Amino acid sequence: MVDIDSLLQYLPELANHRDVAESMLSSIAQIAEGEGDRLDMKLADTVLAEIAEAFRVFRPYRAIPKLTIFGSARTKPTDRTYTATRDLARILRDHGWMVVTGAGPGIMAAGIEGAGPDRSLGVNIRLPFEQQPNPFIANDPKLISMRYFFTRKLMLVKESDAYVALPGGFGTLDETFELLTLLQTGKAQPAPVVLLDPESTYWSAWEQFVDANVIKRSLASAQDHAFYRILTTPAEAAEEIFRFYRNYHSCRFVGHLLVIRLRKLPSRQELLALNREFADLCTSGAIHPTRPLPPERASEDHLDLPRIAFRFDKTSFSRLRQLIDRLNAMPARSEAG
Repeated sequence: MVDIDSLLQYLPELANHRDVAESMLSSIAQIAEGEGDRLDMKLADTVLAEIAEAFRVFRPYRAIPKLTIFGSARTKPTDRTYTATRDLARILRDHGWMVVTGAGPGIMAAGIEGAGPDRSLGVNIRLPFEQQPNPFIANDPKLISMRYFFTRKLMLVKESDAYVALPGGFGTLDETFELLTLLQTGKAQPAPVVLLDPESTYWSAWEQFVDANVIKRSLASAQDHAFYRILTTPAEAAEEIFRFYRNYHSCRFVGHLLVIRLRKLPSRQELLALNREFADLCTSGAIHPTRPLPPERASEDHLDLPRIAFRFDKTSFSRLRQLIDRLNAMPARSEAG
């Protein structure tokens, strides 16, 4: 086992994360226990290397809001969905956003074409067919190539603030369902999800299937519709994304409290209305204004923003999304908390 103190001599920047470094080294030791299966170790090494490279590429752009676009690699440039994707990416670019795609052809190329290579990040998957980096981002330093789908999907979700899915095949459906699962279970930060289709048929048929075969059987809740919007134009999709951040900024757990950072606080009357409507989200107490809590101050976590807090039940994430929508809809007036 590598001695952590010896490691810190070579990597002193780990000193502030000593506990995490010790845990990572312990995990490596567990993989190598006994005879140490070489294939297991190679898999773990590849995964860690891919994640490390992705962190390195994304790190300079973490302060910039990002949209991840999912869609088919087989979509032609003459298709209406290609044009819609390109136009949406251009709108987001003009509002200071970056676009993240899988870097392949089809919808992924449309997103990068619209945003331009300077405002695009690509997370490619190495396949024996169809998935070569598109010419808009090939050889760009913001292009990452990965062997595993799960590490690729991690980065497509982890770094973004909004998501748009266009019609696609098994891969697009897999990415869309996984994203919705992460939101439903609270494993991803709340974010806007747009299911975009200019033809107005693909996602409506998908929703009919979900309603008839999933929600009708009580395998998911009808409230889970709150996680996404089915729209048909790039302008509508952009407006949905911007609306989500109209007042809501971000959230984090501090102990048992969920803290929601806002641009402006709701008024006293609006807070009373929120507590009546969303009392079911609170395990005790009420939704209330708060100043930055000690852990937030210690990490200097958006201390300039007003915030509300409450004891969230940690299960009703679709209702939490409805609360965020309500906060964005109300004309907040007070900034004091």
